[in-house]
Amino acid sequence: MPDPRINQLADLLLDHSCQIRKGERILIEAFDLPDPALVCRLVEGAAMRGAVPLVSWKSNAVLRALYRSATEESMKLAGELESARMEEVQAYIGVRGSANSSQFADVPHEKMDLYQQYWWKAVHTDIRIAKTKWVVLRYPTDSFAQAANMSTPAFEDFYFDVCTADYAAMQKAQEPLVSRMSRADRVRIVGPGTELEFSIKGIPVIPCWGERNIPDGEVFTAPVRDSIQGVIRFNTQSRYQGTVFDHIEFEFKNGKIVKATANETKKINEILDSDEGARYCGEWAIGVNNRVRHPMLDTLFDEKIGGSFHLTPGNAYDIADNGNRSRIHWDLVLIQRPDYGGGEIWFDGELLRKDGRFVSADLQGLNEGL
Repeated sequence: MPDPRINQLADLLLDHSCQIRKGERILIEAFDLPDPALVCRLVEGAAMRGAVPLVSWKSNAVLRALYRSATEESMKLAGELESARMEEVQAYIGVRGSANSSQFADVPHEKMDLYQQYWWKAVHTDIRIAKTKWVVLRYPTDSFAQAANMSTPAFEDFYFDVCTADYAAMQKAQEPLVSRMSRADRVRIVGPGTELEFSIKGIPVIPCWGERNIPDGEVFTAPVRDSIQGVIRFNTQSRYQGTVFDHIEFEFKNGKIVKATANETKKINEILDSDEGARYCGEWAIGVNNRVRHPMLDTLFDEKIGGSFHLTPGNAYDIADNGNRSRIHWDLVLIQRPDYGGGEIWFDGELLRKDGRFVSADLQGLNEGL
């Protein structure tokens, strides 16, 4: 019998995240899934709702070969064809599994940069994110469970529990934080190796409760582009373009990353030199999903960790726009709970959060379960 949790997740994606309507076209894109059960349920569910489903089933091993052999011509052609398809749909669900999370680790940077410029940006940044109702999620695979240091059955239980959360309750709990962020100007962040200040004045604040990411649980905005000053030391590993980065430290002057070091210092600077906007930040967000406690080398989970925040070199979203444009968008996470070294967030001289816990009475709902 089909796993009822698959049906529950599919219904959530179609009805809550995409709010799919009769007559709409929806692209369901799957990467390295161990079985087609969720995709089949999404196709059937979309058709039952009167929508028109379209499926793209991709292999990361095949994509690796495409990326490694990339030329400007091949990436432009792929981008043009994928863009034409994305222009035809009103909704998008991306389900991303991985048999090997480091599949792209040996793709040369200049080849990945061609993909980012002519395929990713053209299709996803410029069309999917800007013009469709979209949601992306990971799928519980053996390699994903291994990254989380869990057995596959235990990880599947955790995964479905987190992904099918009460998003209406999450939305309500976020409202006071949205209000405070909307009124704030100066943000100050302190912690081990971190002394950072910037402004968020005038930038829209967006609560996230299952509409675009599953799982969800963050409230994001963007720093005023040239306002970031100081240093930050991230304490969470990040896998980007197939490489695991650790011990990431940035120094900012007038919004620009003027110094970057990591376990892969040369490679991180190559990424930040991708274009002019890559050394400026396009997003800052506070993670409030207290069911997600520890990193698992997956951005969609790690950026939601209760007691964390993330800062993002690269492109800003249109809905919280500080004007920064880049083909890079790289969410980097710093956890401020005591078990990760602690830290503080201040708004206009008032302590907002200490050691991962919000301090004011109106925000106590966001501490539940932490």
